[in-house]
Amino acid sequence: MNDIQFLDNTEVAELNNLDEVLLKINRCSAVVKGGRRFSFSALSVVGNRSGIVGFGFGKARQVPGAIEKAAKDGRKHLMRVPVTASGSIPHDVTACFCGSQIRLLPASEGTGIIAGSSVRAVCEMAGIRNVLTKCYGSTNPINVVKASLLALADLRTPAQVAALRGVEL
Repeated sequence: MNDIQFLDNTEVAELNNLDEVLLKINRCSAVVKGGRRFSFSALSVVGNRSGIVGFGFGKARQVPGAIEKAAKDGRKHLMRVPVTASGSIPHDVTACFCGSQIRLLPASEGTGIIAGSSVRAVCEMAGIRNVLTKCYGSTNPINVVKASLLALADLRTPAQVAALRGVEL
């Protein structure tokens, strides 16, 4: 996930209305002399529903601790996403992470978010209202969330593309 440009601490400090969505809780057990010892991991998506989104992953011996760590980790890994005036993305994009491949397509006004649960949470927290998505390969929620964030990091606005090409809009 080296391609993602995370927000720095000064920008994160200005954000105070961040929402979080819990996506997945995993339980892992280790067999010890006295029986089973359980540990939990939580995956959450954090965002302000208007162009800023991030994800967090936390592990703890109890479920509330794992959820709290995941939310705190998500606030550290926020990124800015370009959203058009119609609440869609500027162009179609494809990204891979491990065994998961995700494709995001812009949609017209009124389409809504056509996506699975993991990608839907990321799009909702980013403030995207109209998008078509398809997930290929592994549907592991952690890898799907990371792939969708890589895809959102690859998005460019028309102004950014014009600046890169050295032309005026």
